[in-house]
Amino acid sequence: MRHRSLLVLTTALTTTALALSACGSRDDTAGGDSGGGKQTTVTIGVDAPLTGSLSPFGQGIKNSVDLAVKTANKNHEVKGVTFRTIALDDQAVPGTGQQNAAKLVADKSVVGMVGPMNSGVAQSMQGVFAKADLTQISPANTNPALTQGDDWAKGEKKRPFATYFRTATTDIIQGRFAAQYFYKDAKKKKVFVVDDKQTYGAGLASIFIQEFKRLGGEIAGTDHLTVKETDFTAIANKIKTSGADSVYFGGQFPEGGLLSDQVKKAGAHIPLMGGDGIYNPGFITASGENNDGDLGTSVGYPVEQLDSAKAFVTHYNSGGYKDPYATYGGYSYDAAWAIIQAVKKTVEDNNGKLPADPRAKILDAVGKVSFDGVTGKVSFDQYGDTTNKQLTVYQVTDGAWKSVKSATFKD
Repeated sequence: MRHRSLLVLTTALTTTALALSACGSRDDTAGGDSGGGKQTTVTIGVDAPLTGSLSPFGQGIKNSVDLAVKTANKNHEVKGVTFRTIALDDQAVPGTGQQNAAKLVADKSVVGMVGPMNSGVAQSMQGVFAKADLTQISPANTNPALTQGDDWAKGEKKRPFATYFRTATTDIIQGRFAAQYFYKDAKKKKVFVVDDKQTYGAGLASIFIQEFKRLGGEIAGTDHLTVKETDFTAIANKIKTSGADSVYFGGQFPEGGLLSDQVKKAGAHIPLMGGDGIYNPGFITASGENNDGDLGTSVGYPVEQLDSAKAFVTHYNSGGYKDPYATYGGYSYDAAWAIIQAVKKTVEDNNGKLPADPRAKILDAVGKVSFDGVTGKVSFDQYGDTTNKQLTVYQVTDGAWKSVKSATFKD
């Protein structure tokens, strides 16, 4: 990650870059005086896999929210309000996520939360937050049903929970984007599709298949693997005998890296492509075989290449965090900043004071936020989806992920 000079952006709301330009190095506490007079302390919750194989993603989410909170406090972003964070580990398990949601709801100081990472975990949390009018913004969930309902594929979109938002784009966009790149750019015509049977992986694979076939591609076969298993020899052999010129995998990097390794060991030296769940250095290290040429898509543009993210990258790198911000860091910062801006609007609309029970008013304000964030313009549509539809294709080159194409998706 490179050190870059700061870029100050001017918008109707205080922008992320402007806030960061006044932020010093990371403090040991999230609090601090945010201006004279009596201070009200409020909490932004975080839920993510902080342990286990997906913790590289989760720690980046937690740390990026922490940085947003410290920035808001350092800059006195909301007069009379001090922010703090509380981070809970869901271990990528839906039941644990639901328990964490109940804990956050029970803490009356919590005015909003960022997370979770996994779409399946989000499904278990949404109803808990909805009953409490508590804003939930995920930086990573991509399953369309979370915002558009179970019948979205039929064109019958209905928002299930008004409390749920996301700064990551959906798999409707990501799956189609991947299929178009594979067919048109990579010139792959016969793909074998594997998923991990989870909400995210299976949904992404399904959308990819639909778009790839629409473009004229052939599905050589499909199969499923089980999360946390390590022997995919049988699937690898099926892929080899199918005559596929490529593999698409819907799932996360621990299994994806092993699948790529075993496909190549089986003698099928063909590229594997996946979604943002495999875009992690762990995908590369999980494979004992050279997997140069494997591909992954991820939401947004590479953070390091965005002018709007220069301040974020600089301050994160100097902030004392031992884990990288990873795939979802910029989106986590923007999610937290959306909550902070909603708190600010709520305070301004209430004669400079936070209401005694602010959750409903903050929820209403979140739906109307619009600012220039780390990842670009941050705002939400009528379903709670981000209006930012930027995506990037990455390729493993010389043992590292390199961006090869970024684009704003258009239907």
